[in-house]
Amino acid sequence: MEYEDRATESVERRTAKVPSLAFLGLAVGAMAASAALVLTGRVKLGNFVGQWAPTILIMGLYNKLAKEVAVPKRDLAEAGAGI
Repeated sequence: MEYEDRATESVERRTAKVPSLAFLGLAVGAMAASAALVLTGRVKLGNFVGQWAPTILIMGLYNKLAKEVAVPKRDLAEAGAGI
């Protein structure tokens, strides 16, 4: 079985510990902050902060995939190999 490099494995193990709801909360917070900035006249900064939401949601999706697919498969493979 082919494994990814150590850095990727380390990132996946650490992000798997973060609750998925945290990413959703951060994304909603970024959208709320963006709306507040735009309403107070700071449109450019509001647009910049508003662009964080999709990135945070994609990070949450990666987190979910790491939890559901990558980490359990690797743990099973290691257990089967006696590592």
